Amino acid sequence: MTTLETDRPVLEELARQGRWHVISTVAASKAGHIGGPLSAMDLLTALYFGHLRIDPENPTDPDRDRFILSKGHCAIGLYSVLALRGYFPVDELATFDHGDSRLQGHPDMKLTPGIDVSSGSLGQGLSAGAGMALGAKRAGRDFHTWVMLGDGELEEGMVWETIISAPRFGLDNLTAIIDLNGLQQYGWPRNSADRFDRSEPMGHVDLEAVLTGFGWSVHVIDGHDFDQIHAAYSAAAAARGVDGRPSVVLARTTKGHGISFTSGTYKWHNGVASGEQLRLAQTELGIEGGRS
Repeated sequence: MTTLETDRPVLEELARQGRWHVISTVAASKAGHIGGPLSAMDLLTALYFGHLRIDPENPTDPDRDRFILSKGHCAIGLYSVLALRGYFPVDELATFDHGDSRLQGHPDMKLTPGIDVSSGSLGQGLSAGAGMALGAKRAGRDFHTWVMLGDGELEEGMVWETIISAPRFGLDNLTAIIDLNGLQQYGWPRNSADRFDRSEPMGHVDLEAVLTGFGWSVHVIDGHDFDQIHAAYSAAAAARGVDGRPSVVLARTTKGHGISFTSGTYKWHNGVASGEQLRLAQTELGIEGGRS
């Protein structure tokens, strides 16, 4: 485990390595998602290396903290962090999305160590997390459940059913992390022919006010600032067992963050980088020899 006060450069370097693994692995596999994994990379790195109570040598420890990647199409981002954290060899990332691989295009809890819930059908992860948190309460266990969602995923009704119900059950051992990168798969701007603006999934909603009104403890942060991430995660963890309010981290991020040609564009929701693009990414991320 790192501590932000002493190891912020370590976290920044790990995030750079994670970003390189995302774009290079997807390029090698010739399929996969880029924008969402890159926007979430700092959030995942800080969580796995600074906050989760986990043991990669004992991934099924009943007292471990739980993590659910509700936006399961961003699996390669999570796999990259799990590999760096020691759940499986980094070299195994080369098998991503292959037919006989443990690392499928969406997380599979029956295949991959460190995966607590299979995901990919958007909108379901927060409900599963609430169930885990409620189970922990009923069983007297002290673990914390964390769930990462995308902002486009908030359009699913099932998410709001859990947002309404989690405070009623006093689930202060549940934290949602919402990756607010502002872009879905299709990001054309609004015009007179559109029924709505596709470029900003929740741009018309004051999420802080709404979630506060439903009874959540809300932390609004820059999702690429490790100081702010650390403070929000620490506050969420400290709230466990205090007042019954679940926590939510509203993390403003940039889709495709960290690489110039993927940053801030829906066009890299998914995609395969060319050799020239990989070399540029390698240079920008400071990866020597194409290896991290």
